Amino acid sequence: MKIFSITTAILLISVTCIIAQERITDEERARAIFEEVDDRRNSIETETAKMEMVITDPRGRTRSRTMQSWNVTDGDNNKSLIVFSDPGNVRGTGFLSTTENGNTTQRLYLPSVGRIQTIGSSERVDRFMGSDFTYEDLGSQDPDDYEFEWLEEHDDYYLVRAATPDSDQYAYVKFEIIREKYTLQRVHYFNSNDKQIKRLDAENFVQLSDRLWSPAKMTMYDLREDRKTEITWSNREINVSIEDWRFTERGLRRGI
Repeated sequence: MKIFSITTAILLISVTCIIAQERITDEERARAIFEEVDDRRNSIETETAKMEMVITDPRGRTRSRTMQSWNVTDGDNNKSLIVFSDPGNVRGTGFLSTTENGNTTQRLYLPSVGRIQTIGSSERVDRFMGSDFTYEDLGSQDPDDYEFEWLEEHDDYYLVRAATPDSDQYAYVKFEIIREKYTLQRVHYFNSNDKQIKRLDAENFVQLSDRLWSPAKMTMYDLREDRKTEITWSNREINVSIEDWRFTERGLRRGI
């Protein structure tokens, strides 16, 4: 028994040393890796796509949504519009998000009430159209929104931990970044009690440009309520002309 205990202790020490060697407390390097992800994500000027959303509740029941999206990127500035086409009870609903000079404004148009609602700071934690994505999750993920703490180097990916000082939902997140492609493959969300409350998985990566690989499917898991939301992209076109009016209140009301 003593020999077994000593051997086990040696193995535990060895594993701890390996983990310690993998974890690098280098905030600047962690930030630089995430900034490369952000730079590649912003490397295409425009994108249009069809999107399918499937919401699965704890009992396994599903609800489906169909959407059309338009996106324009100009450096650090971004404009994104999503319009729902099906089913009928959400048809014409639009969501417009604009980021300029580091400031993000989000607006939601509900045809049933005929008005445009600006999403305030207190509503950022609300579910987007009943899904497991909140309005905060649909933000720009600007590197300046995070305080990077450390990273781990694995064979195929980096694991970067970052605090989220302006978030009312998450105390910190951990980003899994594919080393070869510099794109996010998984995001872990934690609360102030160090409990993981959500997870975002990305898969089915497609190469949109010489620098950018993007997932064709993303799934957000709410680990507290045992539910999930899947979003898939199809009919994607990049660097096509998009009219400026799309990203105005007129475009928000007009829909598809």
